[in-house]
Amino acid sequence: METIALAEVAAVLADPSRATMCLALLDGRAWTVGELAKAAGIALSTASEHVSRLVDAGFVARVKQGRASYVRIADPRVAELIEHLAQHAEHRPVTGLKSSLRVKRLGFARTCYDHLAGVLGVALRDGMLATGLIDADNGLALTGRGREVLAELGVAVAPGRRSPLRDCLDWTERRDHLAGAVPAALLERAVGAGWVGRDGHRAVKVFPAAEKPFAALGVDLAALGGP
Repeated sequence: METIALAEVAAVLADPSRATMCLALLDGRAWTVGELAKAAGIALSTASEHVSRLVDAGFVARVKQGRASYVRIADPRVAELIEHLAQHAEHRPVTGLKSSLRVKRLGFARTCYDHLAGVLGVALRDGMLATGLIDADNGLALTGRGREVLAELGVAVAPGRRSPLRDCLDWTERRDHLAGAVPAALLERAVGAGWVGRDGHRAVKVFPAAEKPFAALGVDLAALGGP
């Protein structure tokens, strides 16, 4: 049964168009079917069929906002699966300057579904541990000081069943970055406050405004360098 289930999952992502759509959705945002069709370079009707297949397989979910209909990754675990599978594509040899720059940007800072990854994501975990904002003695947990600092930065973590903090293996750094409700809220705040910005291809651009808030989280952005 496990072999059959694995083959079914592999079949869902075996189609290049569906794989492209899933990679696009890894930026954590909700997309319209039309936007996914454009990203995959296929007709709207074909994209709708692929979305239905992805919904049936539990990879994505449809979201209604008024009259508009969107598609997003169904679950953080699905995003992690796609993220780890994507490493095989990202590890192909670069073929030009543009590809090389993109790989460097993704390696430095990118989104892993709805949280930060890459050099910046790993540095964030290290910094929050070093400054006592999180405790790793009995599993990852925010300390009292950590809650204070996040509140001062305007990071609001919505209550829910999702784990506040957990480790997620970063495939470029081969070390853990932070996943869960807290880092998701932090990324949302960072984008909204103009500390970082998305470039549309999962890479994250860090702006000068990020220096002070990230320093409060134990991250020296100047020391990290960046592309």
